[in-house]
Amino acid sequence: QVQLRESGGGLVQAGGSLRLSCAASESIASFESMDWYRQAPGLRREWVATIKSNGVTDYADSVRGRFTISRDNAKNTVYLQMNSLKFEDAADYYCNALRDYMYYWGRGTQVTVSS
Repeated sequence: QVQLRESGGGLVQAGGSLRLSCAASESIASFESMDWYRQAPGLRREWVATIKSNGVTDYADSVRGRFTISRDNAKNTVYLQMNSLKFEDAADYYCNALRDYMYYWGRGTQVTVSS
């Protein structure tokens, strides 16, 4: 069974940066895509970024230019570099992977943004 584990969340001041990691239990090259989602209290889950198996990336308009998704296949890890953080970026961040019509989810890591 595929296991995903997010890490790197924490408390950061507005304007600061964090790098989130998503470590997979098997080769991330075997997935069609890997994505980051986030969910703030009282709000629906929001898609943040994707990286396809061919390396193509895309971002939600709300984070484009500030966030960067990347991967290290040798480490079975996907990253989300978050810069210029805003109050609205505060949320639980979740890693998602797709393979053969199956979606896999991590348990999340919390990002808190202070003034």
